[in-house]
Amino acid sequence: MAEVEDLLDDNDVVGLLRWLDEHRPHEIADEIARAAPVQAVLLFRLLPKDEALTVFEELDPPDQQHVLSGLRDQSFRELVEAMHPDDRVRLLGEAPAKFAQRVLAGLSHRERVTTAALLGYPEGSVGRSMSPEPVAVRYGRTAGHALEAVREKGLEAETVYTLPVVDDQRCFVGTVSLRDLVLSAPDRPVAEFVDDGAPRVRATDDAEAAARLMSDANLVDLTVVDSEDRVVGLLTIDDAVDLIEEADTEDIARQAAATPWSGHYMSVSVVALARSRIIWLLLLIVAATLTVNVLQFFEATLAQVTALALFIPLLVGTGGNVGAQAATAAVRALAVGEVRVGDVPRVAWRECRVGLVLGVALGAVGLVVGGLLVDLPVAVTVAASLVLVCAWAAMIGSTMPLLAKRVGVDPAVISAPLVTTLVDATGLIIYFLIARLVLGL
Repeated sequence: MAEVEDLLDDNDVVGLLRWLDEHRPHEIADEIARAAPVQAVLLFRLLPKDEALTVFEELDPPDQQHVLSGLRDQSFRELVEAMHPDDRVRLLGEAPAKFAQRVLAGLSHRERVTTAALLGYPEGSVGRSMSPEPVAVRYGRTAGHALEAVREKGLEAETVYTLPVVDDQRCFVGTVSLRDLVLSAPDRPVAEFVDDGAPRVRATDDAEAAARLMSDANLVDLTVVDSEDRVVGLLTIDDAVDLIEEADTEDIARQAAATPWSGHYMSVSVVALARSRIIWLLLLIVAATLTVNVLQFFEATLAQVTALALFIPLLVGTGGNVGAQAATAAVRALAVGEVRVGDVPRVAWRECRVGLVLGVALGAVGLVVGGLLVDLPVAVTVAASLVLVCAWAAMIGSTMPLLAKRVGVDPAVISAPLVTTLVDATGLIIYFLIARLVLGL
């Protein structure tokens, strides 16, 4: 908001305090992320202590680093000590080594051990995103005993809405909800209402997949266990939402032929944004030489019927758009688990038929337009090419992400621009081959 920018530029502390008092933590975090580093620190330091941590944890790790770098040692230590362990690990995962050492050095022994334990899990695993101090309930206890455990340990836990139920070896049995405990008679055994079919994941499992599982199963918390099925933590809904948002942001960036960046868009430098895009653009320029080679190969055909050149942009644009639509749909379906890698034949056949339907509709338009602008044989060539190019583009666009997944490549890397470039070259081949057949060249 312009109001905050003006207040910061004018160093109007009274106005800033009034603004902070009137806005929610996520709104304050957004303004801190948008501000220059020095102004961001000024805005953050004006926050009351009881609100500062809430706002801080709303920030992305690069913006958290900017704020921490501007704080004195005492404030620095108090802030990182108060963070939840999983949020602290997320910060350290993107921080330079020198900054990470400063954070760890400022922690108490207990918090340092907890943080180091989470950092020991593989990058991208559930273990790095889980809350490591769940309130567990013994299987043989009553609802009253379980509520006593919640009261004793609840302040140290990030969440108490879902409680893992464990046996004497701390192995996972199921879960109970806080609601069930509160509404049950104190002497009712936990065993009578434990959900022994509740899902769980291992700490080394993929974090994004676990977050998608929570979304599919409508879970508030997901139990995390180790290799021996002992409960080690909970993945909470707020962290799951962040994981899904981060994964979707990366997919969107890659589908647009760019490398994902960290932090608020308004706080990322121009050079960093350009760097995130230039590599893919250079690769796409190299890939686009295929189209040039195709045009050179069919140069004689173009020389005989120059009217064919009029429809190259129409054909290339349509094929590229159809391929990009199919690729985007496939990446999304893979991400949410609606298709699997083994569905390649079914997806290819399905999208081929979709492309044929689109091609017939667009081909009819192309036939009319071509008939008005040039002669009928060329119009027929354009119409027939649109039908085949649309079917081909939809099939290629939908199967490339699935094949990429099969060989271990991120499907989003097979981005829409890359599919478009490939479809451009192959679509021209189809166009000129049909032209030779129809026009007898």
